[in-house]
Amino acid sequence: MTKLSVNINKVATLRNARGGNNPDVEKVALDCERFGAEGITVHPRPDERHIRYADVYALRPLLKTEFNIEGYPSKEFIDLVLKVKPHQVTLVPDAPDQITSNAGWDTKTNQSFLADLMETFGNAGIRTSIFVGTDAEMIEYAAKAGADRVELYTEPYASLYLESPEAAVAPFVEAAKITRSLGMGLNAGHDLSLVNLRYFHESIPWLDEVSIGHALICDALYLGLEKTIKEYKTCLH
Repeated sequence: MTKLSVNINKVATLRNARGGNNPDVEKVALDCERFGAEGITVHPRPDERHIRYADVYALRPLLKTEFNIEGYPSKEFIDLVLKVKPHQVTLVPDAPDQITSNAGWDTKTNQSFLADLMETFGNAGIRTSIFVGTDAEMIEYAAKAGADRVELYTEPYASLYLESPEAAVAPFVEAAKITRSLGMGLNAGHDLSLVNLRYFHESIPWLDEVSIGHALICDALYLGLEKTIKEYKTCLH
């Protein structure tokens, strides 16, 4: 079964726009779990423009499902993850001022750096995932670094999907096969939506997890959070 992890960053963005605690990030996370999500994802950035470090600490004892913290492995981020001990840490190569993650790691160039992190987090009992594109060499070096999983960066798939679903998904199917052959688990995320998720999952049914935030929260404005989560879960079955 492919798990749905809801990224709640956009909820925090809305809260931070006005100050106060409306919407309540903790309540939304618990509602996502109650409505059927199998995980919660947060991506704290250095400027805390959406999820704050304090949110991460507050959420950890409340959540009953899998907790995934993603981000660039700065010293502050590493310290946060080791203190919170989520079920999974997903490393992304974001610059501090980046709006959103828009590329995977060059795992070959950064192999030594990533390998040290895989060991650090692994020794703490935290499952590791590295954000990558579909290039076979990058996936192979993620495996050499010791990653438990990779998360495929799916924006290229989403961009091409309406024009040609088959062409859009083809490199991801190949990347998924390589990942499986190397013994790693497989996650996916970025611009997956109700429009394109079902076909992606049908093409790669052995996906372990998808992490979806922006599209899901946008859909919830129209459908409501409970119905939206049910619709996304239907795409994964």
